[in-house]
Amino acid sequence: MAGIFAAWTWIPCATLAAILLFGCGRQGEQPAAVGPKVEGESVVFPQGSEMLAKLGSIPLAQAPTPMYRLNGRLTWNEDKTVRIYTPFAGRVTRILVQPGDHVKRGQALAVIASPDFGQAQADARRAESDFALSEKNLARLKELEQNGVAPRKDLQAAEADEARARAELARTRERLRLYGSASTGVDQTYTLTSPITGAIVEKNINPGQELRPDQMLSNAPALFVVTDPNYLWVLLDATERDLPAVKLGQTISVRSPVYRDEDFTARVESISDFLDPATRTIRIRASLDNSHHRLKGEMFVTAELLGKSPIQLQVPSKAVFFQGDKHFVFVDDGGGKFTRREIRVGDEKDGSVAVVDGLADGQRVVTEGTLMLQQLIQPRRVQK
Repeated sequence: MAGIFAAWTWIPCATLAAILLFGCGRQGEQPAAVGPKVEGESVVFPQGSEMLAKLGSIPLAQAPTPMYRLNGRLTWNEDKTVRIYTPFAGRVTRILVQPGDHVKRGQALAVIASPDFGQAQADARRAESDFALSEKNLARLKELEQNGVAPRKDLQAAEADEARARAELARTRERLRLYGSASTGVDQTYTLTSPITGAIVEKNINPGQELRPDQMLSNAPALFVVTDPNYLWVLLDATERDLPAVKLGQTISVRSPVYRDEDFTARVESISDFLDPATRTIRIRASLDNSHHRLKGEMFVTAELLGKSPIQLQVPSKAVFFQGDKHFVFVDDGGGKFTRREIRVGDEKDGSVAVVDGLADGQRVVTEGTLMLQQLIQPRRVQK
């Protein structure tokens, strides 16, 4: 009875020992998995890590710099445009041109009956008479002085009178010539002429209208606006983000909805020093050669221009993350190693961000699993 009990006691102990030995062997065959290691700004995954399947990366490549497109309109070139007012008060008797007419320099635009201009003509006539009289008086005194009849001081006074009369005659003649009149008579008729060759683009004058020379000071519209249509200005509205792509003297491409497949070349001449407080835009002015006369003033246009460099590196927007006041990406160094890099970014367009600094052509950037990599690095940085 005692032997049977001993046998039954031995069997469970042997079985337990076998089970323990078997369990120890199984544990030795399947060691515990090793996790990723953080080394500074890098995360290193062991070979065969299941976490690698959650990461995806693409190689960087150079891409053309996207075009900057600015909206604007065409206007007359103010350096080739003149606004004409009357220098004399009077009444309009005739109008000789209409908007759209092409005129030459010195061509008559309108005729004005003006007593003020008549006064200028009378002054010139009086100056001619006074000068003629002073010349005769001077010649007479010279003869008398030579014969000892007239004193020297009378001759000197006559010479002074002749000089003053000569100067007054020159002044009155130049005044008439300044206003385009070569007439020596007094007809009180002033002819308004064009100081440049160009086209009449605006007319604000009617027959019988009373005119005053102070209309310009009261912000009244010009009687005529004459411009040279061979030259136009392009006025563009740019935002603050467009400024790095614009510089003085730059050549830009201008397009009009009328000529969709044709580009017109313009040159940047002015960049405003301040933003419009209402629209938050900056005014850019460019000059355009319109000798073909296909473009017209007040047309709406768009301008296209490249950035500072013809090519740039671009990364998908989802690869870039923001921390603090800096931008970062993760670079795939190969062999399961991923390194965080700080970058400087440019403009974002169509799901891509331009990289100004921090990356090199050919590197691979992580596009899938960026958040996971950041979470692996972040706890370590917090402990510091």
